[in-house]
Amino acid sequence: MYDITALGEILIDFTMLDKNDEGTELFGRHPGGAPANVLATVAKYGGKTAFIGKVGKDMFGEYLIKVLKDNNIDTSGVIIDEIHNTTLAFVSLDDKGDRHFSFYRSFGADVFIDESEIPCDMIKNSRIFHFGSLSLTNEPSKSATELALKTARENGKIISYDPNYRELLWENEQTAIDTIKEYIKYADIIKLSKEEAEMIAGSVDNAIAMITKMGVRIILITDGANGVTYSFKNIIGFVPAIKIKAVDTTGAGDIFFGTFLFEVIKNGGEIDKISVENVKNYIESAVKTSGLSTQKNGAISSIPDYEEAQNI
Repeated sequence: MYDITALGEILIDFTMLDKNDEGTELFGRHPGGAPANVLATVAKYGGKTAFIGKVGKDMFGEYLIKVLKDNNIDTSGVIIDEIHNTTLAFVSLDDKGDRHFSFYRSFGADVFIDESEIPCDMIKNSRIFHFGSLSLTNEPSKSATELALKTARENGKIISYDPNYRELLWENEQTAIDTIKEYIKYADIIKLSKEEAEMIAGSVDNAIAMITKMGVRIILITDGANGVTYSFKNIIGFVPAIKIKAVDTTGAGDIFFGTFLFEVIKNGGEIDKISVENVKNYIESAVKTSGLSTQKNGAISSIPDYEEAQNI
């Protein structure tokens, strides 16, 4: 039995690290993709995880499979595509450590996973199924994601959802809004940024009201260095972020969500048995790990030691 299986994008983040004496930007290769980052966090903290996705038959695909294996993530659901290339993203950072993206994905392998390649038995053998919206931007990955969601729902799995909006990967903002909202109905737990909440509903309060009406049970809305607003059992609360000087925020939201899901798993993996106080405690744990992660470059490479983070 897997604690969590995730489907979606896995890619290379080329993150700007420095400039040489001539002023040329220098980039470092880091494994990326929000679903993979979430799994790596859960796996590092002791959960049993599996990834469903697609990489190219190239040096980057080989590297990413090795990274997954090295992080104790089951790769039996990973397809190697002999036609399409592994997706790449180039990430520049401003003086606050915030990111700006350029994607090379039009021919990216992750978009081309299809329904026939979804290992439904893997999803049936998991406590939680996790997905994001980037597998919904194009076909055939959209239909493949729908099949995975249908399998998870029909088999009573907890479904977690991170919209993870990336403007450059959508036809336009309205298409993104419509699609992101359409798939909220599948989720038991959702994590979205304050900007995403405002984009789909106008405000955080409106987003909480709308998402609650759609049947989502735990709502987490992150606001970077400010903290997290949450809603559970008709109680709305707030947990402040830890105070820390960020170097690179890449993957911080994924590490937050991965930590939160790990806490759910660690404490039985049953939402019906979770209290409002539990949710607050899980968020407090997650803001510590995600905050500490911003002191290192990259996503998976920046996941901190669990005990070290809890002792902050």
